[in-house]
Amino acid sequence: MDKKKTLKIIKIGGNVIDDPMALKSFLRTVSTVQGPKILVHGGGKSATALAEQTGLKVKMIEGRRVTDAVTLELITMVYAGKINKRLVAQLQALKCNAIGFTGADGNTISAEKRPVSSIDYGFVGDVKNVETSTLHLLLKQSICPVFCAITHDNKGQLLNTNADTIASELAIAFANQYQVELYYCFEKKGVLKDINDDNSVIQTITKSSYKKLLETQLIFSGMLPKLNNCFHALEQNVSKVCIGTPEMLLNSESIFTTLTIK
Repeated sequence: MDKKKTLKIIKIGGNVIDDPMALKSFLRTVSTVQGPKILVHGGGKSATALAEQTGLKVKMIEGRRVTDAVTLELITMVYAGKINKRLVAQLQALKCNAIGFTGADGNTISAEKRPVSSIDYGFVGDVKNVETSTLHLLLKQSICPVFCAITHDNKGQLLNTNADTIASELAIAFANQYQVELYYCFEKKGVLKDINDDNSVIQTITKSSYKKLLETQLIFSGMLPKLNNCFHALEQNVSKVCIGTPEMLLNSESIFTTLTIK
């Protein structure tokens, strides 16, 4: 029954969250998106700012945060508390009924602590399962789930999980029930050829052209996890994956990056 319905999974970038005017505009756009939708957010810049205020040293490796026990407490407060509830409240003000989630709520997203190899990421989780039943009921009632970047291991331990990964795994989990479109929204128009030129948008990236971009080192490190998640989603039957400003949600004629397998 729901296979022909379109579900939009929308991930918001940290720079938009940190800019009150940009955030207000983004949420207004999300509130006008028709049909079922899920919002996913991180909040890395807010967590980093608070860490600096409290004297905690932030360590990033290949665009991913290393999370010790103290850092996990901090990001749980910021992601699941301050940011998540602020987004939900602002969506309610825009007449978009929303409810906040961590992966632990409703047992929606369970993860496994990343094994220690050459790098010890600490309390960082890799998604193992997405349970869609509770979310499906909410979507049928026109309620928008709002996910922060926190999962759990089914043993009482919360885990920090990359928000881009959460968005792609949610998209994959719903791909059999809906025609899923995955949107990564941030402050840039898309993936750029030149990081210093906001107009150098690569409008289409195929899997083969992505390999060439990697070889020529045209893509900066922070974009790598995002693009890897994009192609992983496409390989798992997600119908559409785009990266750009929130304008792309309502205006298909705007400039943004579309990812394709071929």
